[in-house]
Amino acid sequence: MKVLIADKFEKSGIDGLQAAGCEVIFEPDLKDDTLVEALKRTGAEVLVVRSTAVTEAMLASGSLALVVRAGAGYNTIDVKAASRRGIYVSNCPGKNSIAVAELALGLIIALDRRIPDNVAELRLGKWNKKEYSSKARGLYGQTLGILGFGSIGQEVARRALACGMNLVIWSEIGIKVDRDGLPVDLPLLLQFRPASPALLAQRITVAATAAEVAEKSDIVSIHVAAGPLTKNLVNEDVISRLKPGAYVINTSRADVLDYKALAKAIKEKNLRAAVDVYPGEPAGATAEFTTAIIGLPGVYGTHHIGASTDQSQEAIAGETVRIVKTFKETGQVPNVVNLAKKTPATFSMIVRHKDQPGVLACVFGKLGAAGINAQETENIVFEGAEAAIARINLDKAPPAEVVEAMKAACPAILDISLVPLGDVATV
Repeated sequence: MKVLIADKFEKSGIDGLQAAGCEVIFEPDLKDDTLVEALKRTGAEVLVVRSTAVTEAMLASGSLALVVRAGAGYNTIDVKAASRRGIYVSNCPGKNSIAVAELALGLIIALDRRIPDNVAELRLGKWNKKEYSSKARGLYGQTLGILGFGSIGQEVARRALACGMNLVIWSEIGIKVDRDGLPVDLPLLLQFRPASPALLAQRITVAATAAEVAEKSDIVSIHVAAGPLTKNLVNEDVISRLKPGAYVINTSRADVLDYKALAKAIKEKNLRAAVDVYPGEPAGATAEFTTAIIGLPGVYGTHHIGASTDQSQEAIAGETVRIVKTFKETGQVPNVVNLAKKTPATFSMIVRHKDQPGVLACVFGKLGAAGINAQETENIVFEGAEAAIARINLDKAPPAEVVEAMKAACPAILDISLVPLGDVATV
């Protein structure tokens, strides 16, 4: 199996792919037309990328069966185009959670203590203790609002609790709570539970909306995935609910935050902000780049480095190897993001048959002739390999005469039944 890596990638990952029997083509500087050409030239079946955009032209140019985003998100990949062409898209969720959480906490501390400004003045040879002494609020007892409570948000919460902060949390997919009002199924918080669930419940509030988080928080940190539900999530209305002097942290995606509204609030409400992602940021590793938000006082920026620690990149490389190796050996894809959650199937046809060649070919031939589409199928063989059962999900029920034609054309069929909406009807 040929694997084209079109981005920076850890040597341990390259070695792991080669050990799995893959032919690895490592060309980390490919992008745009050069990547289209490379996919044609190499005939790679798997493409591995990090920040490189994967377009429809690339997906159509070669023999791809799988694209792996060596990271958590996949908004740089044309997933719809991949789905149209039957190309799997997979990612590595959760492997960079600690790295992003560490950066978020670092930015919070940097804002509070104005660390970059301290450093800048000292580098200019200026001693200005009067400006920075006793002007930080401190984190202990402050309320941190976390927008998005997946693996990254939970890692941020864990560290914030250790710093003595209180939490207001919200998730675009909802948060279930237990009888104490605490989030359930959150192993990262379990270490705090033995002390006293009641005391912990006093420190954690589950909010109903993003606006409620803004109203109740001294600091808001954004950790939602990019998508239709979160685009422009932190908009002018949400930003208007922030307290004067509040901090805003965005290590998520640029399109979840209204940067113009934030800039206005920074000027009018004395907010501070720290961001790691920007609208229109360069795709390459180096470039000239200016953005209005970074020029404002009280705003710090980093170079989209949230996931960029040695630890997280090694973990992502290992997960990428696992995905490709599993696909190579089984045909299945871990972490696939573009399989249909619900197909147009309305009936399941269950075919018990002798385990002989040509049985399913006969079944599918009759279905095709009747204009009936098979959405999903599986065939399970019984012990002894003398009989099997096929489950075929169909977009509509086959007429009785089509079913009878299958039985007549193939004596190896033992029985056919239809399952409409959970009710079994035997034909």
